[in-house]
Amino acid sequence: MWTLDASAEVPLWRPADRDPEVVLAFSTRRGGVSAAPYDSLNLGRSTGDRAEDVTKNRRRLLHALALDHDRLATAGQMHGVRVVAVEAPGHTPACDALLTRRPGVPLAVSTADCMSLLFHATGTVAAAHAGWRGTADGIPRATLLALCAAAGVAPQRVTVHLGPCIRACCYEVGDDVARRFPAAAVRRAGAAWHLDLPHAARLQLLEAGLPPDSLHDSGACTACDASWYYSHRRDRGRTGRHWGIVALRA
Repeated sequence: MWTLDASAEVPLWRPADRDPEVVLAFSTRRGGVSAAPYDSLNLGRSTGDRAEDVTKNRRRLLHALALDHDRLATAGQMHGVRVVAVEAPGHTPACDALLTRRPGVPLAVSTADCMSLLFHATGTVAAAHAGWRGTADGIPRATLLALCAAAGVAPQRVTVHLGPCIRACCYEVGDDVARRFPAAAVRRAGAAWHLDLPHAARLQLLEAGLPPDSLHDSGACTACDASWYYSHRRDRGRTGRHWGIVALRA
């Protein structure tokens, strides 16, 4: 379902089959102007990067997707479960997911190990940021149900996409985190637990009624490949941010 256009001026994960109604993409760290350690397509303003470089990177990405930077909507991302419906551009604090029915308003969430989840039903889209806290508390389910309510559809009419994030191969967690998740989402490796965050989201979404074939995963691990992805854990917090971005076409 998802393919990485590695040769593009701004390399992006895009769906192999493009839907004429919706724009869906996950960024990488390549194709921007930021200097190390934020090189090069850092999209996060909460980093130590130069603000003007972040703005240039955001404009580059949105231009590559034929989207309007001035129509952008972003979320404050508090590692919670609040979902906010928006009709206009701007920054919405104290939430981890946005949804809209307004064409031409791109929704973006930023990550550097956490998951970005993109949701689409006819006439409605949503984007969610999900780290371990948000996932444990139910942000994937909350976003799905909010989108269903806004669109007036059942979960069977929704598709969900999971972006690059830290995977079980690299995500070592303590007992306190592991016990927050179903046994199927954690595994023991020596003395440590490893958390499969995408699988935890998958279990939650399927339980809420999403059909298995309506969930699509890029499969990329941010911690494994420093040449393509930022990783908060691997880089000890001094790193950039990717975006998961979704929009109804204007």
